[in-house]
Amino acid sequence: MAAAAARGCPPAGSGDRALAELLLEFSRVQYRAKDGGGAAAAKVERIERRCLELFGRDYRYSVIPNVHGEICAHYPRHIVLLERDAGASRDSYESTVQVGKLQDLINRSKMARCRGRFVCPVILYKGKHICRSATLAGWGELYGRTGYNYIFSGGSDDAWADAEDISEEDSAFRNADSQLFDKVRGHDIKLLRYLSVRYICDLMVENKKVKFGLNVTSSEKVDKAQRYADFTLLSIPYPGCEFFKDYKDRDYTAEGLIFNWKQDYVDAPLSIPVSLTQSLNIDWSEYQSWDLVQQTQNYLKLLISIINSDDDSGLLVHCISGWDRTPLFISLLRLSLWADGLIHTSLEPSEILYLTVAYDWFLFGHMLVDRLSKGEEIFFFCFNFLKHITSEEFSALKSQRRKSLPPGFTLEEICMLKQKDRGSTTSLSSDFSLGMESSPGAAGSFTYEAVELMPAGAQAQAAWRKSCASSPQAVLWSRAQQSEDRLPYTGMVEVKSSSSSSSTHSDNFLRIGSSPLEVPRSRLVSASDRESRLEEVRSAFLASYSRTIGLKAVPPSPSGAIGGLLEQFVRGVGLRGSSTL
Repeated sequence: MAAAAARGCPPAGSGDRALAELLLEFSRVQYRAKDGGGAAAAKVERIERRCLELFGRDYRYSVIPNVHGEICAHYPRHIVLLERDAGASRDSYESTVQVGKLQDLINRSKMARCRGRFVCPVILYKGKHICRSATLAGWGELYGRTGYNYIFSGGSDDAWADAEDISEEDSAFRNADSQLFDKVRGHDIKLLRYLSVRYICDLMVENKKVKFGLNVTSSEKVDKAQRYADFTLLSIPYPGCEFFKDYKDRDYTAEGLIFNWKQDYVDAPLSIPVSLTQSLNIDWSEYQSWDLVQQTQNYLKLLISIINSDDDSGLLVHCISGWDRTPLFISLLRLSLWADGLIHTSLEPSEILYLTVAYDWFLFGHMLVDRLSKGEEIFFFCFNFLKHITSEEFSALKSQRRKSLPPGFTLEEICMLKQKDRGSTTSLSSDFSLGMESSPGAAGSFTYEAVELMPAGAQAQAAWRKSCASSPQAVLWSRAQQSEDRLPYTGMVEVKSSSSSSSTHSDNFLRIGSSPLEVPRSRLVSASDRESRLEEVRSAFLASYSRTIGLKAVPPSPSGAIGGLLEQFVRGVGLRGSSTL
């Protein structure tokens, strides 16, 4: 049954109307920064202005001009460098990057990567830059100059290699492979270091992309000279856009859809440093048996864990060209952190949706027109997938809270006691008392007061657990946790040694309190808030998508029932009430 899609009929609300206009433009025109003039250019300008206005709500930023595609033909004409929160205090996180120096490094390094899609910062989180790019250019692209673009896209494209870099005879280049790669990749490494990028996540399923027998692209993980050895390289192979035709052909169902890892061109195994996997409780050896849902979920958990690490290092995510798989994960990261109240804190669901569709997908060159014509609907998958990351296990706040716990305790154990069981520091056999900051989003009837003491010694912890195990409150709490994996505490804590001279147990106690670098409590959200925020984004996307682009017809099921996703669209446009669920 064909999906109902009334094209060109935007919703009534101004935010929905803007999104509908964006999706219509996206589905009809392939954006290129170098293409100027005409009605399409005027529409692109409106989209760009809207993006800048939305960035400006929460951040101070600078703009790197790319008006005619002189830096990259398929990057935004106004590349945004986020510098700091707009209303942040002097002690808050702030980027140390200077736009002038960054622009110089970009101009020098752009030849190093496929299609000139250089390392570009797109998200600022805790002072760290989350970046995107294409993979490294290989021999075929470097020596073929712009011939690579003919191979890949069947037409002319931008010539972004400096004349001084390519003026010698090809034979001389072939005799000086190492010197050429040292030069162009050396500039790329300088750019990565200037952006404080340490972690590089490569989504390619192959080590090198081969076209007509030429290695047209390479990757950091197979650089023969080990130029990227100082970076933490992660090979996390993820299916390319072609695989998402199978997703569309299965009635847009990702559950049970498993990539064929035995294909000849797939030669990049999953490789992640053990130090980055220990806290995730994921059996990475089973990655080839994961379906598309589980694979995307686990990769997103990994990325969130990396950006929540204690160091100040940034992250680079890339695939081959950087315009399919890369925006998928950049968009999911942006939306997940927003849902936690950690970035873009003033934006409403319709606004963050507009920003990520326009900036992360449209203006960075995702070829939606081509992908739709082939049924490779990775763009739609991204936003429909939000329903799979609403729980707290994908929350950056959960990771922060668990890292802040006193050694030897879980957050569930800390939260076992009600206020009436805490009292003073002399209650509970004078061993300890527990306190936490209040949280408006806390579940149940628990109330927490400010900073008190709790035992840090192993014997004291064991005694506490034993005394609590038989208490009615502990039993009740354990049962609640079995049925619902949510934590009642939604604030952030910092653990530090207590120097109080009034306590006789000062050497064995830790103090729980708010960190001076803590995100203001008004920006934190509970697990239920996260779920509702992401569901609202997804619902807004489905409704607007159904009115503008729509889903392609899928074969009817034997029973003649409407497909699950088409059913959602029917409800989204108001043709069927939610009572049909």
